[in-house]
Amino acid sequence: METINLGQSTAHHEANRAASINNAMVTTALELPGHRVVRSLGVVRGLTVRSRSIVGTFIGGLHSLFGGNITVYTTLCEQTRAETYQLMIRQARMLGANAIIGMRYDATEIMPGLAEVLCYGTAVVVESA
Repeated sequence: METINLGQSTAHHEANRAASINNAMVTTALELPGHRVVRSLGVVRGLTVRSRSIVGTFIGGLHSLFGGNITVYTTLCEQTRAETYQLMIRQARMLGANAIIGMRYDATEIMPGLAEVLCYGTAVVVESA
């Protein structure tokens, strides 16, 4: 993995420009309405590997016997997705992006009870159209 090291003068300029990445500037679409892409900075990602705890597995197993929403797993999934999303945003900011297009989530079970969750997209610099 490439290490990103911004120089002092560049870091200040890039940080100011990228400070505007918020949820409205991240999209699963390949364009951002009202904006035009002026530069693509490449793929950015956030990756987390999580395991269920013994207690969580036990409680989840009990819930599955009765059906319905298994809240212990729902909470774990939501926390993991939020973490990977924030990691992706952080990487995009480091590159100087002010938006992310084509954002996606992916999850893979590495082994029973151990899952990898990936959030990725293309970091871009956009201007108002």
